[in-house]
Amino acid sequence: MLSIHPVSAEKMQAVAKDFQQGISPYNQEGLTDIQLFIGAQSALANLRERDGDLADYLQHLDNKMNMMLKQIRGGESPLDALIMRKANLSANGIAFFTDTPARLDEIVEIHLVLLPAYIYVYSFGKVIACDPTPEEEESGCKFRVALEFTFLLEDDREKIIQHTFKQQNLALRNRRQNP
Repeated sequence: MLSIHPVSAEKMQAVAKDFQQGISPYNQEGLTDIQLFIGAQSALANLRERDGDLADYLQHLDNKMNMMLKQIRGGESPLDALIMRKANLSANGIAFFTDTPARLDEIVEIHLVLLPAYIYVYSFGKVIACDPTPEEEESGCKFRVALEFTFLLEDDREKIIQHTFKQQNLALRNRRQNP
């Protein structure tokens, strides 16, 4: 799941400055919703392995509570902008397909959820490419956007590396089993 929003360089610098002073970037307003959602989904995924019916019931309750909270609060949270999309991810950046063009060197705020483990990563990046989608690509989107991480905690970089290794290992195992 991925959400990208253009932001000012000043916002990124403010988050980086806060981090240097010991304030986690995850303590920003609005990020609590995402962290609560990710925590609940991770716990439900673990529970689903043991008791699918109970996990489904709790998922239903979680959905209801989220709906009620949204009605009470009004407005949108960063959680609402998360979209399930394929991405090419590395420790240095991310590329994805979208219908919205991005300007070169534009600074963006990145909300990334690594599935199936429901690991949340918050970072900033800079647009290094925005090209028309090749005709052979079946994404249905108009552009391929590539971002370079400009602010990424080392712990989050390690989470991305571990996730990438797990996905590559899974792909290799599947190839061996289904030649």
